[in-house]
Amino acid sequence: MTTSEVTASEIYLIRYGVVSEVARFVNEGPEILARGTPVVVETDRGLQIGTVLEQLKPHYSKADESPTEFKLVRSATDRDLETARELIRECEADFPEWCARICQWELNLELVDLERTLDREKLILYVLCDRGPDTTKLALQAAAGGFGVIEVQPVSSAGLVPMPRASCGSGGGGCGCDH
Repeated sequence: MTTSEVTASEIYLIRYGVVSEVARFVNEGPEILARGTPVVVETDRGLQIGTVLEQLKPHYSKADESPTEFKLVRSATDRDLETARELIRECEADFPEWCARICQWELNLELVDLERTLDREKLILYVLCDRGPDTTKLALQAAAGGFGVIEVQPVSSAGLVPMPRASCGSGGGGCGCDH
């Protein structure tokens, strides 16, 4: 089934991420999920645990024809939930080390939280600041330090700071050069 063939009854609103986001997810499975059901979702960051908020009603598909980018993989298993709890404990233990690195690297940003994807493929560093040179420096220092795949996600009191629409160079936006 392609995304264009999906009906509203197969689209769910799901909350996910340490700094919560809500997005539309395609459910290609036969299961009808109730509000509050923990699920495994595939986002642009990788596999994450989410919580079902609601199943979209058919009239919402006509009001919003934008494609649904994310996929609901399955209901979360006990093993998925235990892995998620373990990842939270690891991130809590790693938090002081990341704060020390940010100080050592003399970056003007404040670490707010850490999150590792369920598949352990990526570490997300949530930092209090705007996108700019220091977020780029943090990503570069982390990569140079061999810490694996790191995503630096700025946050503000309003939530996540989105990527700039304009891109610079051939690599896309978010480079911190204000273009």
